[in-house]
Amino acid sequence: MITYWQQENGLFVKKDRNNLNLNERVWVDARNVTSKEISILEKTYNLDHDHVVDSLDPDELPRIEQGEGYVLTIMRLPVFLPNSEVRYHTAPMGAIIFQNTIITLCWTDCEVLKDLSANRIKDLNIADFPAFITRILSRADTMFLRYLKEINRSTNSIQQELQESIENNELIQLFNLEKSLMYFTSSLKSNQLLLEKIRKTKIIKFDEEDQDWLDDVEIDNRQAMEMANTYSQTITGTMDAFASVISNNMNAAMKQLTVFSIALMLISFITSFWGMNIRLPWSKSDSWTGFIVICIGCFVIATSSFILINFMTKIKKKIRRWKNK
Repeated sequence: MITYWQQENGLFVKKDRNNLNLNERVWVDARNVTSKEISILEKTYNLDHDHVVDSLDPDELPRIEQGEGYVLTIMRLPVFLPNSEVRYHTAPMGAIIFQNTIITLCWTDCEVLKDLSANRIKDLNIADFPAFITRILSRADTMFLRYLKEINRSTNSIQQELQESIENNELIQLFNLEKSLMYFTSSLKSNQLLLEKIRKTKIIKFDEEDQDWLDDVEIDNRQAMEMANTYSQTITGTMDAFASVISNNMNAAMKQLTVFSIALMLISFITSFWGMNIRLPWSKSDSWTGFIVICIGCFVIATSSFILINFMTKIKKKIRRWKNK
């Protein structure tokens, strides 16, 4: 979908393409565009097809370069996908700057672009395109930080559920959150390289105020990178810890099964021995002596096994308490 925006009294107003004020600057917002809409943009603004394809490529890295009569800047923005297994993702957005028009291209609808069109960003002036780009990057860092806090809260909630009972579903959720943090870290690093390249190449000219904004954006971007790295290490440590818990529980279960198998082995030994073609005790007797002896033997073995298991369990608990102290 392609929408056209111009500012009136400092606020963005959606306008029809035929009713645009040619004396004012225009923001062309292209999100979830179809192939037909892509062709319209290319023909109307004489865009390089490769630049348009790169802006819509989900795996494209941030960069800045010059085209024929325009400047292309590609940056990574955070995206929240509530119906996906990996809910927090990133997407590239291409900003194409002409003399009187700026075009933003994105394959999905993200919160940053929604904030721009809904006038949620204060003191935003489309007359200054360099400042406009800087404010988009600043808003992206704000959304990165917000999503990182949400990921941290989700991680804490999943940890509490895992402490009660370890299930595969919670472990999969932690794994998906870890993937989101990996995407965030990679995109933040790429945006940081973009900021450095913007300063060095000077393809986009910034005034002193824009330079100050650019400094603030770099600080926020580094902060988001540090938070993403910290949360990623926390999730990795949590998954390793619960993996150790699962392994310990498995070892405890195997020990109990081993004790049961040893106890049953004695019974199987007796039955297999007397199952041979040999004379059995009390075979010629009509009394219940043999049956009673066998029942008593089974009861003694079962009781001994139960006492042995409880004794080993108590010893394990004492060892754990001693280690905790």
